[in-house]
Amino acid sequence: MSLITLTWIALPFFMGFSIYLLPKLDRAFALMVAFLSLVYGLQAILAPLPINLQLLDNFGVTLTVDSLSGYFILTNALVTTAVILYCWQSDKSAFFYTQISILHGSVNAVFICADFISLYVALEIIGVAAFLLITYPRTDRSIWVGLRYLFVSNTAMLFYLIGALLVYQATHSFAFAGLGQAPTEAIALIFLGLLTKGGIFVSGLWLPLTHAESETPVSAMLSGVVVKTGVFPLVRCALMVEGITPMLQIFGAATAVLGVSYAILERDTKRMLASSTISQLGFILVAPTAAGFYALTHGLAKSSLFLMAGNLPSRDFEALRASRVYTPMWAGIAISSLSISGFPLLAGFGAKTQTLKQLSSWQEIVMSIVAVGTAIAFAKFIFIPPTSEPAESYSRKLGLWLAILLLLSGLIAANIVYIDAYTTTNLVKALLTLGAGWLVYFLAFRKTILKLPRLFEQLEHLIGVMSIVLTVLFWMVLA
Repeated sequence: MSLITLTWIALPFFMGFSIYLLPKLDRAFALMVAFLSLVYGLQAILAPLPINLQLLDNFGVTLTVDSLSGYFILTNALVTTAVILYCWQSDKSAFFYTQISILHGSVNAVFICADFISLYVALEIIGVAAFLLITYPRTDRSIWVGLRYLFVSNTAMLFYLIGALLVYQATHSFAFAGLGQAPTEAIALIFLGLLTKGGIFVSGLWLPLTHAESETPVSAMLSGVVVKTGVFPLVRCALMVEGITPMLQIFGAATAVLGVSYAILERDTKRMLASSTISQLGFILVAPTAAGFYALTHGLAKSSLFLMAGNLPSRDFEALRASRVYTPMWAGIAISSLSISGFPLLAGFGAKTQTLKQLSSWQEIVMSIVAVGTAIAFAKFIFIPPTSEPAESYSRKLGLWLAILLLLSGLIAANIVYIDAYTTTNLVKALLTLGAGWLVYFLAFRKTILKLPRLFEQLEHLIGVMSIVLTVLFWMVLA
């Protein structure tokens, strides 16, 4: 099994570079890589025992594959497959599929890392691959957004690397487990890097502009899986090191409130989805034991929403309500929105139910309020009027429909994981949450027009916010 794991990790990079030698097979190679990850992820979820690989014993370089890894790997496989299907009939070059394969492989590597130095290498590769995909259109706007993302990412990883070296200095190992004996500054620096990379709280306000301005398939990859590479190590550390979880729960609750506040007031579809991603990452952080399944349900729903939002006639909710949306497209949007909102019969219901069960009283109250806010935000999609008249472009996009079918099927099939969540109490609570959210939407937010402040999204302020978050982290670690 160790050989299989190492081969599986290396294969996306090998196939990615092979695309240059056989460019006519670019789509097939990329799809094969995603399919093998799908098989590997399912095997990891069902495996009775985790796999631990010690690569460099003296440095604590370790790979760990367990059910937590499996859920994140499965998310990466399904989202990548959907993106490849979506782009199948497009004119994307071999370079695009090479970067998709490399990004896919490096994301998988993060999901099995159990040490800080190999995680650093994987995150840096992700940063470069994501930058190349963001700038793929080669427009002035895309290049600026890509450079902005790269600068923020590299600054965050510089803090992270210093923290990783301090862990090694204190424990003579890069293993995650060494975080328990690491000095205060090491924990604060590592967490700052990962919180920024994962789009958590105010240090993640780079995310809305980056995801909203990227091409549709790139936005789906970024929100579906890439941001989770910053969250996964935090979850893994919380499960391995005692005392980390309370700090993460505070950040998780704060980022959930911040993200949903922006999502409720946002009038642009893609920016609203990006703000919602910030909020949903908070749900992943507050309950590390339920993080894997929640990441899966969010990744499937959010990537499908980005793919569909990129094909709507407008990005403005008011314009969409006036022009209406083709009924099959509206149905797909509604299913994904209902899943994120926690509607029964979809995987998001089980994910939210299991997450809330892991929380203390005050945390459950805060996250239940955020769940109502999520219902308010996604009511803007659900209550767009449908129409039976298709846009001419829809009939020519077979790849779009195949991608959406795959992702929505996953949301329905994944219900089997937490079938025990379907109790009368849980069903009533979920329906009351949705009903409250929709009622508030119609009474207070349907026609509310507020211009959200963009001050903290500016590049110079993002770096300043990192300094503030670092100070807060020092205080929290000391406390």
